[in-house]
Amino acid sequence: MTTRWFEMGRQEVIEKLGTCAEKGLDEQSAKERLEQYGPNKLASAGRTPPWLMFVNQFKDFMVLILLAATLVSGLLGEWADAITIMIIVVINAILGFVQEFRAEKSMEALRALTAPEARAIRNGLERKVRASDIVPGDIVLLDTGDKVPADLRLLSLSNLEVEESALTGESNPVKKRVANMAGQEEVSLGDTRNMAYMGTVVVRGRAKGVVVSTGMHTEMGHITKMIQEAEDDQTPLQRRLEHLGKSLVIFCLGVCALVVVLGIWRGEPMYHMFLAGVSLAVAAIPEGLPAIVTIALAIGVQRMIRRNAIIRRLPAVETLGCATVICSDKTGTLTENQMTVRSVMVGNSTVRITGEGYDPKGEFHFDGSKGSEFNKLLKCAALCNNAVLTKGEVSVGGMFRNLKTGNLGRIWGVNGDPTEGALMVLAAKGKIWRNELEKKENRLFEAPFDSDRKRMSVVYQDASGSLTGYVKGAPDVMLELCTHIYRDGRVVPLSGSAKEEILKRNSEMARDALRVLALAYSEVSPLKPGEELTEEAVEKDLVFLGLAGMIDPPRPAAIQAIQTCRRAGIRTVMITGDHQLTAQAVGKELGLITSGSKVLTGAQLDKMDDQELQLEAEKASVYARVTPKHKLRIVRALKRNGHVVAMTGDGVNDAPAVKEADIGIAMGKSGTDVTKEASAMVLADDNFKTIAAAIEEGRAIYNNIRKFIRYLLSCNVGEVLVMFLAVLMGMPLPLVPIQILWMNLVTDGLPAMALGVDPAEKDIMYRRPRDPQESVFSDGLSWRILGTGTLFAIGTLMAFALGLMLGPVELARTMAFNTLVFFQLFFVFSCRSERHSILEVGLFGNPQLVLAVMISAALQLSVNYIGFLQPIFQTVPLELKHWVIIISIALVPQVLGVTFKAIKDRAKEKIMYIRA
Repeated sequence: MTTRWFEMGRQEVIEKLGTCAEKGLDEQSAKERLEQYGPNKLASAGRTPPWLMFVNQFKDFMVLILLAATLVSGLLGEWADAITIMIIVVINAILGFVQEFRAEKSMEALRALTAPEARAIRNGLERKVRASDIVPGDIVLLDTGDKVPADLRLLSLSNLEVEESALTGESNPVKKRVANMAGQEEVSLGDTRNMAYMGTVVVRGRAKGVVVSTGMHTEMGHITKMIQEAEDDQTPLQRRLEHLGKSLVIFCLGVCALVVVLGIWRGEPMYHMFLAGVSLAVAAIPEGLPAIVTIALAIGVQRMIRRNAIIRRLPAVETLGCATVICSDKTGTLTENQMTVRSVMVGNSTVRITGEGYDPKGEFHFDGSKGSEFNKLLKCAALCNNAVLTKGEVSVGGMFRNLKTGNLGRIWGVNGDPTEGALMVLAAKGKIWRNELEKKENRLFEAPFDSDRKRMSVVYQDASGSLTGYVKGAPDVMLELCTHIYRDGRVVPLSGSAKEEILKRNSEMARDALRVLALAYSEVSPLKPGEELTEEAVEKDLVFLGLAGMIDPPRPAAIQAIQTCRRAGIRTVMITGDHQLTAQAVGKELGLITSGSKVLTGAQLDKMDDQELQLEAEKASVYARVTPKHKLRIVRALKRNGHVVAMTGDGVNDAPAVKEADIGIAMGKSGTDVTKEASAMVLADDNFKTIAAAIEEGRAIYNNIRKFIRYLLSCNVGEVLVMFLAVLMGMPLPLVPIQILWMNLVTDGLPAMALGVDPAEKDIMYRRPRDPQESVFSDGLSWRILGTGTLFAIGTLMAFALGLMLGPVELARTMAFNTLVFFQLFFVFSCRSERHSILEVGLFGNPQLVLAVMISAALQLSVNYIGFLQPIFQTVPLELKHWVIIISIALVPQVLGVTFKAIKDRAKEKIMYIRA
């Protein structure tokens, strides 16, 4: 029988689960329970086991034909051919398995990194825990935007509302409470107001709850009872290449069939021509292309992770290289996200505050008298606040406090919003601590900060029963709610001139790049029986206390990254809720505001229709005082202008804009679960520099895919043309089937894979973004592939012809065989760049490629000089004069490439000189 947790009192639930509401579980208990109950996951689609992954390598149509040909060879007594072909097929299968296995492992690592996290109390300390590691008895903290990680019995809450449509189908958020629901026979899932269920989303407020069920034992597990659908990670590029592969298969099979027919018509043995045709088809069809694309994407994603960019959806990797506009939050992304209060306006004084970061050491310097209003302001700053000031791992203050003030630990920091942290530090510098105040006063109500309301309110009750509301928020919004001001120890009416003076001081502080918050309080009327506190009751007739100006300095790395993006043809737009003057000052420091650029406010956006905004969006570099709704309009306006837009976000209300953007980017540290789920990429460090690094990696990945497409198809075209032209011209076959298969192994395997990890070219961020609609064969790539393949064929046939002049056909075939192999091994270095010659790129910039070529060359030499391999591969030992011919011909493409590049650069310099 299912336990009816909602009927039990909070203490009864805690005792039944064997946990502690204040300290939570210790790590050892959590580990034991994880082993007992299993991971907190719903059933998911099983992964393909490695053995089946290996077996699947033999399901390819061409491989099956080759295996049939191997069987025929054995039946005809050609055991050497049969065994060798079988070995090559198995080695190819192993390479394919390694590629697929590495890709799967990379994707598993990626899934682990993007797994949702939860905030739990373990050993008395708040910490982030992977949602899959949550166990029954864990004490979990919830905040606005969080996804509930498991089924919880709520223990304490503040204004908690949860969207439960995933379970109940009810779209309206459910307001929660903590009281038990004993004595009710029939209770539907939607009526259990003291529970929060796995997979639902907190849309407002905060709470603490104890985990009662995890994984498939949750309500989500009971209701779904189905396997989670795995996401299709195939990108548009992979789908285009898959279509290309199918087209190439049809073309190659047609050409190979023609070669077989012509050969038989010329009198070649049917068996030899059939085997040659199958071998040529296997070599010509780029069956490794999809696997290598997956490897390149997976390895690229791993490289991004090392640079703090976690890709949640593979298509984002391609889209990153096309980005033309980055819309970025200011706080924490472009700035340090370490707010420090520098100036306070209170009463008749302006107070200058010293100190750095979150260390609560500093001095107050008054330019006027210090009155009681200053301490009142500090008290408001401490109580209208949910941040937790920490030293090392010791928490100080907080709604869910679990440790007393102490001096343990090493470094002062903040758990919570940096702005609230700055106010908490301000109060601490004045020796006012929230946890000390809360020993005498209790919080009864909280209206959390909301980006639309632009304010936060709390109500505290003292020992005498009196209720006091404390409010903080945007100065312009707060002044509309204030009717009085606290000055010289007295509450006096707030006159129009006093309002003007406050707004003037607000503008002066904003002009100095300070973020300004207003603080106020109210005397709340006693509650009547059955009456509940409301925002309206708390926020009316407010008494103005003062202004607190804080600064969050720009990140030096962000300034450099913005310049890098500008060189790359990418415009950066800053979007912030801060005052216009503050945004303007920070924008200038970051180098965003130049001649012709505009600063727009949310109020101005409200007056514009979509067409006007579309025009203005091309000029605006900074948006101030905006809401998440404005963000969505900005993204849509930029997209209508043809831009590929990246948009950052952290709050739950940012999710629509993040989802609408071509590349939605969530903050890893400050972002909510909802925003992360809507995003394509997560910044582990919330740093703008990481976005620029991710774009660089995205461009490099796409370039690497083009590199090995160029390499693979050029080689395959060359192999097909060699056989086709030889048969067409009536020459003996320049290659035997076993040589074709071996060539495919040594040239298409390791070198092609090594191209997938080629580092980014140095000038990659000096290029314009590519058009997302452009073909993978754009910029003449198809012609270069055809030209190179033709050059390979002509050179190989030339070596074959010279071999026939120098000796028997076995020598000629050995020379042709080695010429075509070394054509490809030398050519792979030219494929490292489409813009620069091999001399400019260098030979040793990719050590993996050098090693791959050396291994392939050694394998090739082995079939020429190891005695027992020679009859198998029908080769003969080559002398120095033969190698001179082979290497001279094989180097022709490199020599031509360097020569043409030098001529092109010379011509370009001459044109620029003439224009100058």
